[in-house]
Amino acid sequence: MNCLGLTYKKLGEYKKAKALEVVVLEECVTILGPDHPTTLEAMGNFAMTHCNLGDYEQAKELEILVLQKPTTLLGQDDPDTLLAMGNLALTYSNLGDYHKAKELEMVVLEKRTKVLGEEHHATLITMGNLAQTHANLGDNEKARGLGVTVLEKRTMFLGENHLDTLVAMGNLGTIYSNLGDYDRAQELGALVLQKLATLLGQDHPDTLIAMRNLARTSFDLGDYHKAKELEMVVLEKQTKVLGEEHHDTLITMGHLAVTHSTLGDYGRAQELETLVLRKQTTLLGQDHPNTLITMRSLAMTYSNLRDYHKAKELEMVVLEKQTKLLGEDHHNTLITMGNLAVTHCNLGDWEKAKGLAVTVLEKRTTLLGQEHPVTLIAMGNLAMTHQKLGDLEKAKQLWVTVLAKQTTILGQAHPHTLMAMAHLVTIYCAQGEFTRAERLGIVVLEKWRQLFGDQHHLSILAMQSLAHTYRKLQKLKEAEELDQLVKDSQKLV
Repeated sequence: MNCLGLTYKKLGEYKKAKALEVVVLEECVTILGPDHPTTLEAMGNFAMTHCNLGDYEQAKELEILVLQKPTTLLGQDDPDTLLAMGNLALTYSNLGDYHKAKELEMVVLEKRTKVLGEEHHATLITMGNLAQTHANLGDNEKARGLGVTVLEKRTMFLGENHLDTLVAMGNLGTIYSNLGDYDRAQELGALVLQKLATLLGQDHPDTLIAMRNLARTSFDLGDYHKAKELEMVVLEKQTKVLGEEHHDTLITMGHLAVTHSTLGDYGRAQELETLVLRKQTTLLGQDHPNTLITMRSLAMTYSNLRDYHKAKELEMVVLEKQTKLLGEDHHNTLITMGNLAVTHCNLGDWEKAKGLAVTVLEKRTTLLGQEHPVTLIAMGNLAMTHQKLGDLEKAKQLWVTVLAKQTTILGQAHPHTLMAMAHLVTIYCAQGEFTRAERLGIVVLEKWRQLFGDQHHLSILAMQSLAHTYRKLQKLKEAEELDQLVKDSQKLV
């Protein structure tokens, strides 16, 4: 019966596994007693199934109990004790307590390396988990070092098609994405998805996570339609397989909401984000990192809907909590700080915006380097603040730098590159450089229309901007044609 439960778990059928494991655990307690190793193993399996089903509090409660007993009976260095400690660390990570997870994982890794060697299967599991924890804490260089080591050893001993190798490959792809190496992340992500779909099937929870990760990389590369297409497939399948309130389903729902928002469908984004925030608050609590990310995304949607006061209110709550939980240098804290800077800018509080934007850019440059895509976003936010303050030369200097680097790193057609171009058009117009503004404005409009169509607000803004430039250049026929296109496009919105 226990073997059948494990089989169900490998197939991703966690509810069936749980039903069997309840029976196994009860019989073990009755026949062998609560402290017997087989009973503790059954309890540990039951805890992991709770984890797979997203019930992390129940998993934690069971795992603490499992850890206490072998530590007392067998000692801290026993393999069963270390297994229990590693499982508890993973649950802490799922609960957002990354520091506690790291503390336990470092102990487990040290002991397993000493007792079993660094190439043992159990040691590599811990090393991979610690890599993910480093990534969650924003230390992506350490995460990459461990992730590369795990993947190399998994490939060497198990082959590139083994499930454990593919897990390591997928984790490393996520780390590359965090480091801004989106092309490498996409390459690994596509390979992992293809192999998992063959090994486990298209509806397996692990396959769906791989598909969601690939969708995020498509989003980072500016292919928002592809991201939306993948996320909608994943959400439908996860809702069916795991349920609407499962941790993974809610993450996918949150990602899809952000994609809707980026594509200009703010109403749908707000609807999804409100739903996710309510469920995560109930299931994970107000201070969980995932709850705070959703709250920040909802704030961004309010900002897109021009409700800047509501956006500011949420962003200040998120920033305070993230600073306390993750530290002021953490990637997520800095995203929120950057968003709040933009919100202050939209509210006309430009000095506050500038102060935050300068802080974010300094930290991004130190932590990630000048060429990282996220650093360039921070530089763009500071440029926009200078623009609002009327310091057009400083803003232009920053935007020119951002545009050059983004064109090299992301390509001319990436939305972030086009945003930099659009801001430069505005500055060139303000400085009377209309010919230069026209040249860039034509490119911006063409690319926005290709990416989003005529009805998207960015396409309409580009039309209006180019029409204004044409009028300044006395190209009245071209300006009138764009004015009509704006009217026709707005009718269809």
